[in-house]
Amino acid sequence: MTKQNAWIAGLAVPVIVAMLLLAAAPRVKATDQPSAATAVTIDNFSFGPQTLTVPVGATVTWVNRDDIPHTSVSTDGLFKSKVMDTDEKFSYTFSKAGTYPYYCTIHPKMTGKVVVQ
Repeated sequence: MTKQNAWIAGLAVPVIVAMLLLAAAPRVKATDQPSAATAVTIDNFSFGPQTLTVPVGATVTWVNRDDIPHTSVSTDGLFKSKVMDTDEKFSYTFSKAGTYPYYCTIHPKMTGKVVVQ
């Protein structure tokens, strides 16, 4: 056996082992994740969508796309964001079913609702 053939044969075993390990690796799908992430966009003095339905365990993220500050505060005191400037975010994970209305404390006519099922 030449040196080149011995070198190639020496590479074959590690390559085959690596291929077998990769083939046996578990595949993770987005549906396998423990909780869903859902976004509410704040833009033009409104929450969008105004009513959001999510499963128990979902994390909702509010993103301020407006050019002025806003907040997201539940009417029952469950969650309260800080004042969010443009492109800032706030997240909350809902651990039990229910309907959770919220509003912007700076602009109280801005309202929304998260329905957790």
